[in-house]
Amino acid sequence: MKKILSLVLAIVMVMGLFAVSAAAETSDVKVGFIFLHDENSTYDLNFMNAAKEACEKLGVEYVLKTNVPEGNECYEAAADMADDGCDIVFADSFGHEDYMIEAAKEFPEVQFCHATGTKAHTEGLANYHNAFASIYEGRYLAGVAAGMKLNEMIEAGEFTAEEAKMGYVGAYTYAEVVSGYTSFYLGAKSVCPSVTMDVTFTGSWYDETAEKEAANKLIEGGCKLISQHADSMGAPTACENAGVPNVSYNGSTVDACPNTFIVSSRINWAPYFEYIINCVANGEEIAADWTGNIATGSVELSDVNEQAAAAGTAEKIAEVKAALEDGSLKVFDTTTFTYNGAALESFMADVDTDPAYEGDTEVVVDGAVLESEFRSAPYFNLTIDGINLLDTAF
Repeated sequence: MKKILSLVLAIVMVMGLFAVSAAAETSDVKVGFIFLHDENSTYDLNFMNAAKEACEKLGVEYVLKTNVPEGNECYEAAADMADDGCDIVFADSFGHEDYMIEAAKEFPEVQFCHATGTKAHTEGLANYHNAFASIYEGRYLAGVAAGMKLNEMIEAGEFTAEEAKMGYVGAYTYAEVVSGYTSFYLGAKSVCPSVTMDVTFTGSWYDETAEKEAANKLIEGGCKLISQHADSMGAPTACENAGVPNVSYNGSTVDACPNTFIVSSRINWAPYFEYIINCVANGEEIAADWTGNIATGSVELSDVNEQAAAAGTAEKIAEVKAALEDGSLKVFDTTTFTYNGAALESFMADVDTDPAYEGDTEVVVDGAVLESEFRSAPYFNLTIDGINLLDTAF
C-alpha cells in the first residue's frame, strides 16, 4: 500500500511540475499588437480588450502600438517589435497585410499574425498567418433582432410592411463589409420577409462625422432602423438623436444610446490570442488560416436592451443561435434569397485574391454559400435582391 501511495504521490508531483513548466513556457512569450486606431475606435478597442485579457490570463508580456496607418508605418512598427524581442506580432486592419508580410520575410524567427487578411494561404510563409471568425453568424443574429423590431413597429401602425426598410453604414465595398451587411439583412428577412435595405459607404473605417452624416442620410431616405460596419459612435448617436432603432457593432452602446440601442455583435479575439500564444510556447505550428465561431466563443452578442428591443427578442436569438450551432441553419442558404432575380446555383469566389479579383473557387456547396470555409477572411461579395447600394465609390 505504501508503495502504491508513493507512486501516486510521485505521479502527482510530476504532473505538477509539467503544469509549472507549461506556465513558465507561456510566460516567456512576448507579443506585440499593432492597431489602426486607438481606444476611441470600437473596432480597435475590441482587439485591445481581448489582447489584454489573453495576455494577462497567460502571464504574457505584451506591447501595444496604436494609430498605426495602413502604410509603411506598419512595417516599421512590426520590425521594431521584432527587434524588441517579440515572439509574435499581430496587426488588426486589412490594409496592414502587405507590410506584415514584408516584416515576416525579414524576421523568419518571429510569428506574424494578421486579422482580416487574405494572403497567408497563397504566400506560403511558415511564419505568416491570417485569422478571422464567423461574424456573419453574429450579424445574422443581430439581424433577427432588427427584423423583430420592424415587425413590432409594423404591428403598432408606425409604418406598413412594404415600408420596412433598414439602412446600413458601411466603410468600404470590401467582401468583409458586403458579407456582414448581407448576413444582417438575411437575419432580418428571416422574420420580416418584406424588409429591404439601403447601404451607403464612407470610405473610412473610422470617421465619426461621415458616419453620422451617412446615418442621417439613410434616416431621411425612409430607413426605419440603422446598423453599421464602421467604427465610431457616429451612426448610433445619429439614431439616438432621431429616435431611430440601432443595431451597433463591436460593443454595446446602451449607455450612450439607451432609447435606441437594440443589440450588438462582435468577434471575441481572446480565444485566438490564447491559441497563438500557446502554439509558440509549445513549439506548435499556427494555422495559416484560423476561423473562430460561436462554439469557440469567438462570436458573441451583447445583452439585448429590453427598453428598445421587441418583446421576445432574447428568446428568439437563443433559438436561432442553437440552430446555427447544430448546423440545421445556414446563414447563406441559397433558398432564402435571390441574385439578379434567380436562385444562386453557383458562385466562384475570389479566394486566392489575384490582382484582377477573378473567381477561383466554387463556394456554393449543398445549397449554401460556405463563407470563411476556404480561407478565414470573408469572400461573399454579391449584391443580392432586396439590398440597394446608394453608392459604390469606396
